[in-house]
Order: sequence, then structure tokens, then C-alpha cells
Amino acid sequence: MRKETGNRRLFIVTLGALTIGCAIIAFVKWRRSRDTGSRLEQLATKVSSVLMPTPAFAQANKAGETVVLADIAERVVPSVVNISSEKIVRDTGSPPDFGPLFNDPFFRHFFGGPLEPSSRPRARREHSLGSGVIVSDKGVVLTNNHVIENADEIRVGLADGREFEAEIVGRDPDSDLGVLKLKGDVKDLKVLAMGDVNSLRLGDIVLAVGNPFGVGQTLTMGIVSAKGRASVGIVQYEDFIQTDAAINPGNSGGALVNMRGELVGINTAILSRSGGYQGIGFAIPTNMARPIMDGILADGKVKRGWLGVAIQDVTPQLKDALGLTESSGVLISDVAADGPAAKAGLKRGDVIVSLDGQKTDSSRS
Repeated sequence: MRKETGNRRLFIVTLGALTIGCAIIAFVKWRRSRDTGSRLEQLATKVSSVLMPTPAFAQANKAGETVVLADIAERVVPSVVNISSEKIVRDTGSPPDFGPLFNDPFFRHFFGGPLEPSSRPRARREHSLGSGVIVSDKGVVLTNNHVIENADEIRVGLADGREFEAEIVGRDPDSDLGVLKLKGDVKDLKVLAMGDVNSLRLGDIVLAVGNPFGVGQTLTMGIVSAKGRASVGIVQYEDFIQTDAAINPGNSGGALVNMRGELVGINTAILSRSGGYQGIGFAIPTNMARPIMDGILADGKVKRGWLGVAIQDVTPQLKDALGLTESSGVLISDVAADGPAAKAGLKRGDVIVSLDGQKTDSSRS
């Protein structure tokens, strides 16, 4: 009897010990899992504060604020128009050149003599497509000169489906800019404000909007690759913004906009061996386009100043010869007699290091 009682007590003590042990182990595991969950929650919070809630390429940060590209697109696209121009080209009536073989007497016997020019020049219509930007609620559209050059008829299509006839206010081939005026009822136009190009930095995100290949309104994204691109050989006056935003034929005259949704350039040309996008596009900056547009609107043409000087870059060799401290600035190599520069006191051999507070690094600048 005593033996059975002892065994029963031993069993109860063992069972209690096992129960307490299991409870301790369960508590330890629960506490560890709670601590791990807390650490994971803290890590997730930390990661979420670093990662953007939407994909990085769909937004950008500006002055501590998150800017969603889709919002900018909705605001900008209605201000960019499609331009369809048509011109009538008249053939001169000259005979086709088949070479001297067809003027040989043997062939003339069969074909009735040499081919004569047609007495009536034939006319054919040529169509071209491009883009433009609405810059005034009065129906003023800024575009490229080569989009509207020699056009006999111009039609402008808006993003909301409306279509207008347009007249050419003026063109400036030297900068490849042109200004149109829409005809008819031009109410409720979406005007695109111009931004400050001087605040634009290399690496800033920009959007290009236009009508590439005539497929319709299209938006692409890239960065500012360079500023002040000159000596490209496209036009006489060059100060391009270079971008890798996709610009293709038909984008000409379209908008290059910054992250504030402001117009910073007019898309003009691409550098390409194939004729299509290869990552190098050029846009005319608005700080160059605005005064040209204002001059065209005021006088129908651009009036440019004349300095009356011949200038050249300051090379390292010229720097040493002239005793300068650095190879920058612009050397005046000649001054026209009785010209504006001569009357202002500029002389041959002078070096211009700044103009109106802005540093001059080269003769193009």
C-alpha cells in the first residue's frame, strides 16, 4: 500500500514538472516569436519609409514632395497639339533623264525622237505631320519652322478631338521656330506655362510629348543629358537642351516639360543614323524661344542685334600668349569700324569673360 502511494506521488510530481517545463518552453517560444515579429514589423516600417509606394520610375521627388508622372501627363498632354500641313509642289515639266542611249538615232527611229518637256507643269500635294504647343489662350501655338515651312494649308488637332485651321504668324528659320494662330472659336484652350531653364540641371527628369510617326499623342520620359549644346549643325542659332527622352519624326515642335509640368523646350531634332530614336534628342530652350516668339507676335519677324565683332575661343595657347589665368572667355579678334562694338569702346584683343553677369565659356555661349 505504501509502495503504491509512493509511486502515485512520484507520478504526480513528474507530471507536474513536465507540465511546468512545457509551459516555460511555450512561454519562451511565444516571447521570442513576439520579439521577432516586433523586429520584423520595425524592419518593414523602416523599409516602407525608404521604398516608394509606387514604382520609382512612375514618380520623382522634388523639394521633398512626391510628384507622380501620371498627374503631370494629365496636365500637360491637353496643351500639346498635332499639326498637319499640306503644300502644293509643282513639277518643272523637265523630261526624265534616261541617259544618252535614248538619244541615239537608232532608238529615236523606234521611239519617235528625243523626249520633250511637258508643256504643262504638274502639281502634287505633299503632307507632313508634326507637333506644337499651346502657349496662349488666344490660340497661339509654338512649333518648329520645318513643320510649317512653305505650307499652303495647316490644320491643328487638339487632344480633346477638336480641329482648327491655322495661319502662320511668322517663322524664324535661323532658330527653327514658327508661330501659328488658330482660327475660329478657341475657347477653353489648355495653355502650357513656360518654366525657368536656368534652374534645369543635368539628370533632371523631363517628359517629351508629341505625335511621333503620326501615331497620335505620345509621352516619353528621360533625363536632361546636357545643356547649351551648340555647333551641332542643325540651325544657325543653337543652344539646345540634350535629352534621352525618346524623340522621333513627328515629335518636332512638341513639348519638353519638367517635373513641375512646365514647358522648358521645343523638341526639334534627333541625332540618328537610322532616322529613329537612338538616345540623343535636342530641344530649343524656352529662354531662347520666348523672345523669338514675342518678336514674331509683335513684328511678324525676328529682329536680332548686331555687335560688329569677330570672336574666337580662348585656347590654352592663347591663354599663355595673352597672360591670362585660365582658358575661358571669348577673344575679340576684330572690330568693325563704326560698328556698335567700336562705338562702345571694345577693341581687338579684348577678352570677354562675362556678359550681363553670366560667364562666357566659349564663343557660342
